Amino acid sequence: MIFNLSDIGQAVSNLRAQKTRTLLTALGIVFGVGSVIGMLAIGSGAKEESLRFIEQLGVRNVLVDSRPATSQEALQQRRRSSPGLSDRDVRILQANIEGLESMSARRALHPSRVLPKPSRDMPELYGVRPSYALIHSLRLAEGKFFDESDDAASAAVCVLGEAAKVNLLGYASAVGKFVKANDTWLEVVGVLAEQLMAGAQSSGGTMQDINNIVYIPLNTFQYRYWDQSAGMKDDLDGIDIRLSAKADSIETAKVVTAVLNSTHHNTQDFTVTIPAALLAQQRTQTIFTYVMVAIAAISLLVGGIGIMNIVLATVLERTREIGIRRSIGARRFDIVRQFLTESVLIPVTGGLMGIGFGYFLAWLIARTAEWKTIVTTASVVIAFGVSVVVGVVFGLYPAVKASRINPIDALRYE
Repeated sequence: MIFNLSDIGQAVSNLRAQKTRTLLTALGIVFGVGSVIGMLAIGSGAKEESLRFIEQLGVRNVLVDSRPATSQEALQQRRRSSPGLSDRDVRILQANIEGLESMSARRALHPSRVLPKPSRDMPELYGVRPSYALIHSLRLAEGKFFDESDDAASAAVCVLGEAAKVNLLGYASAVGKFVKANDTWLEVVGVLAEQLMAGAQSSGGTMQDINNIVYIPLNTFQYRYWDQSAGMKDDLDGIDIRLSAKADSIETAKVVTAVLNSTHHNTQDFTVTIPAALLAQQRTQTIFTYVMVAIAAISLLVGGIGIMNIVLATVLERTREIGIRRSIGARRFDIVRQFLTESVLIPVTGGLMGIGFGYFLAWLIARTAEWKTIVTTASVVIAFGVSVVVGVVFGLYPAVKASRINPIDALRYE
């Protein structure tokens, strides 16, 4: 059906004659379109953050973390069967994992004192191998990551996370400066670029900000630091493994779990995380997004019912006008087109306003809830397109009903 300019002009005049009623009817479309765009923006933002987080963890990685004991009694019970995560596990895994590209043991320490004095939270101290940077695809903002020679010499060097650098040394260049953790001065050789906050890592049963970490060579950690809480922890806090491109990380994780279960005598004192498996959870997140969109789309349905209601009321009020138009030669098709134009103009106008409301809603959610939102072209097109379809579907019945009014009865109508 083609709408000509005269139909549109007449429809605009008729709708303007009932401004308040038209505006209230359009509000359902405005809120419906805005809500759909807002919900899709939340889903798109969450999906991108999740994918970036998984990419940061590394889809080719397998991460083993120690599970700390909750009490001294629990630790003693555990030690009767398991020695805990240790360098022995590293050697056994190196000998039994196919497709191994690199591996890094990891130890963590919460220092009792740090100089310069932190402006915010105390940074964590991580002892890792140089391969840790490759495993986690760490990006450097300045300087370099320590190398094998630094690790072999137990060198007093460190690499600062982005937040740790600002926390300790401010915003100026940090390479070549020194920080003191407990009793050891460490020379800063590199500073990392900011990483996703969602990538907080587990250390000692708590979640740590991965941007507020001071990284040092593992040998430096072992020879220069003593952890007072070591009696309650395993020798290692974790083992990070990177596989070759052809390796199956899920199958490798099963091998890692089986090997550690054997050496730990089936004691559940470790966890194995497979970032690649997290990709499967994207389907659940997508389903959740669709459910939110479906709930938001109810507003569009309500708006469509409102359009049908106002057009039916308009048909009743303009029965005599319909009779006059039919008596001077207007066809049924002309009557249908006239009222259908009015019913479509409401969702078109409301849809355009709803797009603006959707952008505002996405911005407001990102600002207040601190969630990342992304308004995509597809979400705008879908929401606006559905609003127009709603106008056509719910406006068609009143338009057809108007066209079927008997001209003689319409002229007698008061």
